[in-house]
Amino acid sequence: MKMDSDLLHSPAVGLAEEEEADMNDWKLPLAFMKKRHSEKIEGSKALAQSWRMKDRMKTVSVALVLCLNVGVDPPDVVKTSPCARLECWIDPLSMSPQKALETIGANLQKQYENWQPRARYKQSLDPTVDEVKKLCTSLRRNAKEERVLFHYNGHGVPRPTVNGEIWVFNKNYTQYIPLSIYDLQTWMGSPSIFVYDCSNAGIIVKSFKQFALQREQELEVAAINPSHPLAQMPLPPSMKNCIQLAACEASELLPMNPDLPADLFTSCLTTPIKIALRWFCMQKSAKLVPGVTLDLIEKIPGRLNDRRTPLGELNWIFTAITDTIAWNVLPRDLFQKLFRQDLLVASLFRNFLLAERIMRSYNCTPVSSPRLPPTYMHAMWQAWDLAVDICLSQLPTIIEEGTAFRHSPFFAEQLTAFQVWLTMGVENRNPPEQLPIVLQVLLSQVHRLRALDLLGRFLDLGPWAVSLALSVGIFPYVLKLLQSSARELRPLLVFIWAKILAVDSSCQADLVKDNGHKYFLSVLADSYMPAEHRTMAVFILAVIVNSYNTGQEACLQGNLIANCLEQLSDPHPLLRQWVAICLGRIWQNFDPARWCGVRDSAHEKLYTLLSDPIPEVRCAAVFALGTFVGNSAERTDHSTTIDHNVAMMLAQLINDGSPVVRKELVVALSHLVVQYESNFCTVALQFIEEEKNYTVPSPANTAEPGNLTPVRDSPAIPRLRSVNSYTNIRAATTARNLNKSLQNLNLNEEGGPAAFSPGNLSTSSSASSTLGSPDNDEYILSFETIDKMRRVSSYSSLNSLIGVSFNSVYTQIWRVLLHLAADPFPEVSDLAMKVLNSIAYKATMNARPQRILDSGSLTQSAPASPTSKGTHIHQASGSPPMPSTSSSSLTNEVPKPPARDQPATRPPYTPTLGGQAPHSHQFPRTRKMFDKGPEQAAEDGDEPGGHRNYISAALQTGLCDWSAKYFAQPVMKIPEEHDLESQVRMERQWRFLRNARVRKQSRIITQRGVSRLDDQIFINRNPGVPSVVKFHPFNTCIAVADKDSICFWDWEKGERLDYFYNGNPRYTRITAMEYLNGHDCSLLLTATDDGALRIWKNFADQKNPEMVTAWQGLSDMLPTTRGQPSASAHSLARRVSIYLDRSKQGGAGMVVDWEQETGLLMTSGDVRVIRIWDTDREMKVQDIPTGADSCVTSLSCDSKRSLIVAGLGDGSVRVFDRRMGPNECRVMTYREHGAWVVKAHIQKETDGQIISVSVNGDVRFFEPRTPDSINMLQTVKGLTALDIHPQANLFACGSMNQFIAVYNANGDVISNIKYYDGFMGQRIGAISCLAFHPNWPHLAVGSNDYYMSIYSAEKRLR
Repeated sequence: MKMDSDLLHSPAVGLAEEEEADMNDWKLPLAFMKKRHSEKIEGSKALAQSWRMKDRMKTVSVALVLCLNVGVDPPDVVKTSPCARLECWIDPLSMSPQKALETIGANLQKQYENWQPRARYKQSLDPTVDEVKKLCTSLRRNAKEERVLFHYNGHGVPRPTVNGEIWVFNKNYTQYIPLSIYDLQTWMGSPSIFVYDCSNAGIIVKSFKQFALQREQELEVAAINPSHPLAQMPLPPSMKNCIQLAACEASELLPMNPDLPADLFTSCLTTPIKIALRWFCMQKSAKLVPGVTLDLIEKIPGRLNDRRTPLGELNWIFTAITDTIAWNVLPRDLFQKLFRQDLLVASLFRNFLLAERIMRSYNCTPVSSPRLPPTYMHAMWQAWDLAVDICLSQLPTIIEEGTAFRHSPFFAEQLTAFQVWLTMGVENRNPPEQLPIVLQVLLSQVHRLRALDLLGRFLDLGPWAVSLALSVGIFPYVLKLLQSSARELRPLLVFIWAKILAVDSSCQADLVKDNGHKYFLSVLADSYMPAEHRTMAVFILAVIVNSYNTGQEACLQGNLIANCLEQLSDPHPLLRQWVAICLGRIWQNFDPARWCGVRDSAHEKLYTLLSDPIPEVRCAAVFALGTFVGNSAERTDHSTTIDHNVAMMLAQLINDGSPVVRKELVVALSHLVVQYESNFCTVALQFIEEEKNYTVPSPANTAEPGNLTPVRDSPAIPRLRSVNSYTNIRAATTARNLNKSLQNLNLNEEGGPAAFSPGNLSTSSSASSTLGSPDNDEYILSFETIDKMRRVSSYSSLNSLIGVSFNSVYTQIWRVLLHLAADPFPEVSDLAMKVLNSIAYKATMNARPQRILDSGSLTQSAPASPTSKGTHIHQASGSPPMPSTSSSSLTNEVPKPPARDQPATRPPYTPTLGGQAPHSHQFPRTRKMFDKGPEQAAEDGDEPGGHRNYISAALQTGLCDWSAKYFAQPVMKIPEEHDLESQVRMERQWRFLRNARVRKQSRIITQRGVSRLDDQIFINRNPGVPSVVKFHPFNTCIAVADKDSICFWDWEKGERLDYFYNGNPRYTRITAMEYLNGHDCSLLLTATDDGALRIWKNFADQKNPEMVTAWQGLSDMLPTTRGQPSASAHSLARRVSIYLDRSKQGGAGMVVDWEQETGLLMTSGDVRVIRIWDTDREMKVQDIPTGADSCVTSLSCDSKRSLIVAGLGDGSVRVFDRRMGPNECRVMTYREHGAWVVKAHIQKETDGQIISVSVNGDVRFFEPRTPDSINMLQTVKGLTALDIHPQANLFACGSMNQFIAVYNANGDVISNIKYYDGFMGQRIGAISCLAFHPNWPHLAVGSNDYYMSIYSAEKRLR
């Protein structure tokens, strides 16, 4: 149906209204759109942490080998004149050769000691081969597995040879003797670092690699072939872990510039600041401040390791810059290895970057192995030049006039650059260059506050940022800062640590080792701290105590439990949630903490959180109480009493609105089950007995055979879409298999008069095999058994239980678990099935099966005659199942089927539900309770593989890890929906504009008045008999529900969009649907007559439908009878009941009404109350007693006036004001209808009237303030369906006479729609449901023969 194009773009209607409607849409709250609904409840995938050094190393020994032979130049070097002479800043010719050699050696040692004061230094001056060998082997012996450094200065010997030799001397210094690098490798071993300061040094590096490779090959040969001669020799050490630094390439000579030291490479590596300043002066001599000379540089004041002095500050800046260049240029793993593993290696490599810069300016290229990418052109060097320039420009005045030194702005500027990166910029870009500089200033009093703030903002970008910061090396710094007592650092440190631990929880050990936990304990106990900082502190503590015994002990001594208990009632929900999780973790498998909790009556204080408005907090409280009872230490009477007390408190959450809470509840109860296994086994056995001895009065058993016609008649059951409700596939398959198994059963005469209703098909292998966890075929208790047990336990008295008193805690908890196993949310029922089956399995394993079976009271089955399909039908009991007639179902008068004599020959086979079950001769996928299969005797104690142990104490829901994800994700970022530029926001804006357009155009049409409504704009055959239809308020989608599935049609294009299974049990049906958030991201709510509510998303689009949530809206739906005021009305009601699907079960099913403005859902039906659910809190907020003895058939509410109008089965219409107490909230009762009220509707205007219609066709109008109706219209008798158009004042009645009458507000019939347009001119069946579109004048009609059509006003109106 296309709208007139002129209406679509008509400028006549002012924009003001449209904008206003828009604003209302923006203000409407959204239901079920929180993270817990949209995400899977599980932790994030752990990132592989590479930041921790697997092997921190130390360089413990240093060999300084100097071959200078002062005064004698080697033959292969022609020196310039003048030439570079200084070695270690000493002119060798200024003193006697021997003295010069010793002084140079001593100086070199001092220069190295600046970087690594604790190493053992050994000098070897002008040595022989033997001396070098002795030196190296002794250093390696002492160093064991640590690193050894070999420094070689070859300025007084020939250049290295191509064969891989360096030169030393003979004893008399008459010859140069070659020393093979292969030998050197053997003596030095690994790990080692080699520094070569000589010309052509690159040759050594190449030879070294070749020899290393040769060794590897020898090692491999020896490993493969032990008889090889190489294998007999002592194995050569592997050289993989060796590092080399060489002064120049293989073909280069060292620079001989007289202004430079001769050992320029060594100077760069060991005295970088001194050489860097000299080089700077030489390069920039023309541009320097007057008075800055090479001599003045020598006098620069201060010490290298004192950052407050000029020299110290320059050294600090140099470290920061070289570190930053390395981090930005090197691959991460190489950076870790060279710059974070070993202090001396890191220093040498930072200085090596300077050597590359300086020596390249003299056409010399230093070489390293592992090789580094070139860094000499990096932009950060300009920042270094600037810092040096600023420092040197102050020198003359500092030295001559003694003026104070102005500190460099370098760090402040770099932090600003980092800040700019954080504030400007997109998600996916290179990491900020300045990260290592932020690290450098974390411990500086001046900069640390700002640095911590920026670091926090960086970590907030997500787990990748945390990993990056850890790989730079922030960990030891932030750990050390925890020793600071500065209060202003607390919020920043708590935030940073929360971020780190959310990504890498292994840091718990480091914190406890360094007493870091005390810092967070004091933050938590500090009431002046804002709640969010205490939340982070308690999160950190929760990580520290998580499955870590040392952490639990440390925090217990730090008084964590008392601290947490004080904050349980804090107004900040996230804090309450984490306090509870923290408590749950500290006493998890840690008894001292549990007893400490008992002394503080922790469990009782936690009870208050079980009714918290925030589901996550309730969840956390259940988790804490679950681990509280889940301790496996010694049991005493006291602890058992406490456990029982906690169990009974937890049991009250059985009908909590949030599946997250119920899942946690199953896990908590499973802890209890594990603790008291033997008691639960006893209960299980008795329930299994009970279940066999009773026939359950379930709706399924009373169903007529005619129930199945749709299945048999429909030409093809459409394939249901697989449903991805995390685990709802289970339910979907069951439905599909069920349909198949129904079709495959040949219901002909040989089968006897057995009525096959879905409820009876219990253990057919296809039907129940998929129930339970998908990977476990070996369930003992099928879903049907459990469902029956659940109902038996409420229908029969369990007084007869031996050894367990009727209302013992164990019996009640077993019942709670049975209830949870039938939970509408698949994940909850799966978990509960696991727990129940685990116990049932143990119970049946422990009890000798023979003993139980001999009790003789079991229903036995004898083989029946085979049907034509060869399926055995076992008649389960002599008498047919008896339907429940009166309240006797609640006492123990339920008729027992007579017992059969036991045939001695074949193994007993017990059907799991009191009906008939096809049992094939192959092994059924679902094993019967004691049935080991056709051939085996029952006593064989072999354990079927699937059962080993479903539950261990490790059953978990992932709640805590999922909650921890909050801290790993960005906290400071604007959420997408508030970001005006985001896609989410744009889509929402588009939807709201569409809504305004639909409202405006439909209003124009309805205001003109609708004079006819019989133009059929859509007709199609639905896959199932339509029982409820619901138009989407704004798009062209209509939802049509049959008994247990939902089909979506696009009524404009006439195509089917989706069809999926709702997941309700077989004996239930969908009786109501609502669109939630129809104005925005729509969800569909379905209500079934067992009181369950399910909410779906991603339907009618290309995605798979997913169940968002599901819960038991009404817990005790009673099958009630219709009100019967008079005989004629009664007979009419009976006649109508033939057409009304619902009358088969007597009740109205479940009726709901949804208030988007308040997020409240009103539910009622075959119960005596109207229950109001708050979808935001996911909990029941109010039960309003109806004060009537019949069911509620229709609900309508008006949020502005807080009124609820209910139509009832006895013909009364009752008005409630939900602001008043339960006893006085019924403000009006109208008893003018004589029969079942089909529809009661309250108009939403401020003085809106109440309209109600009964089965007899009388429409009555009431003013809420007056006791009598103000108007009455008589329509057709025998109504089966009715709807009222909220805008156009129309109502449509569907009657059992197969026509629809549409009336206007004055009671005039504007259209009579007769049904002659069916297949081949036959009449289309009776009307099963109808509904108006909330805005357009469209009427959807479903009929009992599967057809669904939509009628609209005449075309010219549209």
